[in-house]
Amino acid sequence: MNRRVVITGMGVAAPNGVGLAAFSEALKKGKSGIRLIPELERLKFRCQIAGQPEIPEEMLKEYFTDLELRGLNSSGIVYGMISGVDAWKDAGLPIGPEAETNWDSGIIFGTGILGVDKFREGIYLIDDKNTRRLGSTTVIQTMASGISAYLNSRLACGNQVTTNSSACTTGTEAILMAADRIRSGKAKRILAGSCGESGPYIWGGFDAMRILPHKYNDNPEAGSRPMSESAAGFVPGSGAGATVVEDLESALERGAKIYAEVLGGHVNSGGQRNKGSMTAPNSEGVNRCIKNAIFDAGVRPEELDAINGHITATSMDATEIRNWSEALDLKGNDFPHINSLKSLTGHCLSAAGSIESVASVLQISEDFIFGNINSEDLHPEIEEIVNREKVPEKTIFKEVNNVAKASFGFGDVNAVVIFSKFRD
Repeated sequence: MNRRVVITGMGVAAPNGVGLAAFSEALKKGKSGIRLIPELERLKFRCQIAGQPEIPEEMLKEYFTDLELRGLNSSGIVYGMISGVDAWKDAGLPIGPEAETNWDSGIIFGTGILGVDKFREGIYLIDDKNTRRLGSTTVIQTMASGISAYLNSRLACGNQVTTNSSACTTGTEAILMAADRIRSGKAKRILAGSCGESGPYIWGGFDAMRILPHKYNDNPEAGSRPMSESAAGFVPGSGAGATVVEDLESALERGAKIYAEVLGGHVNSGGQRNKGSMTAPNSEGVNRCIKNAIFDAGVRPEELDAINGHITATSMDATEIRNWSEALDLKGNDFPHINSLKSLTGHCLSAAGSIESVASVLQISEDFIFGNINSEDLHPEIEEIVNREKVPEKTIFKEVNNVAKASFGFGDVNAVVIFSKFRD
C-alpha cells in the first residue's frame, strides 16, 4: 500500500464551462453557469433555475457516431463521455479503434441515475404497445453502468470497469476507490469520475421537497448562495468530471504530465444516527471522516491551504464549517481558505464530487483559490468560526500545495480526499 498515486489527466462538462480550459477560466473569473431553464418554467416548478452544461450539436459529433446519436437520449452519458474521453486524451493515453485492450487500465465512473429521458421514452412506447420500437440501446442507456460501458467502448480497459453510486459523494468516492486499487497494485491507472443527468425528471423531486430556492427565477446567477445568511436552498445542477488516477511509477515511465498527487482520504457513514438521517449528516461521522482523511494523507491540518467543501447553500452550511473547525482544531485566521463550487454551478448531485475534484486539482496545478460569489452576506454563525478573508468572494492567486475536497451525501455518507502538489 505504499505506491504513490497521481492525477495525470482531467476532463469536465460543467454548467459554467465544458472542457478543462473553459472551466479553469470560469473558476478564475467567477463565471456562473446557472440559468433560467424554460422547461422548468413551462412545467411550473417553484425553482426554475439550474446549472446545465451547454453542449453544441457539433461537439456531440466529436464523441459519438451518427448511429449512436440517432438513438441517444441520456444527458448523463453525454456529459460522462465528454469528460471521460477528454481526461483520457489529456493523459496521453490511446483511444478509439486503434487502442488495444489494456489489462492494467480500468474505469470507476459513478452516477446517481442514468437514462431517465430514455426510460420515459420507453414507458410511452411500451404502454402504446410499441415495444419493438424501443431500439437496441435502451438497456445500455438506462443501466447505471451504461456510462462506464460507453466509455470503455473507446478506451479498451481490461481491468476493473464499474459504476459506483453513493448520492452526492459518488465522484469523490470513485477517486478514492481508484486510488485504493492502484495502491494495492491491482491496476496501474483508472479513469475515475461521475456524471449527473439534467432535466425536470431529475430535479422534480427536490423541487417537491421545497429545498430549492424559488425567489431568484428572475436573477439566476444570484440564486446559489453557499455560506450566505440569505441562502435559500441549493440550485440543482448537472454535468460530469473525470480524472485519470495513476500509479506514479507508470506516470513517470510514460513521461505524463502530473497535475497533483492523491495523498489519501477516507469514506464512511454516520449510520443515520445522532441526528444523521436520509437527508442530514451525523456530525460525528463527518468529523471522523475528515480526521481519518488527514491521517491517511499524512498531512497536518495547518498544512491545508484550502478546503473545497460540500457546502450546498442550505441551513447545514454553518454545521459543516463547524465540523471542519472541530475536526481540524482550527478557527479564525488559522482556518484554511474555504470555497464552494456550487456558487458557480449549483449542486450537480452525483456529478458534484468529480467536477469539484477537478476544480480542486486545478487550484493546485495553477496556483489559485477561486472565489465564492453571492457570499457577501456571510452567515454570522460561520463568521464566528472563521475570519471573513478566509471565505474569498473573488479569486486569490497564490501558491496552493494541499487541498481537502469533501462530499457529504443523502443517506448520511461521507468522503474526503486530500490532493497535493506533486514533488518528486
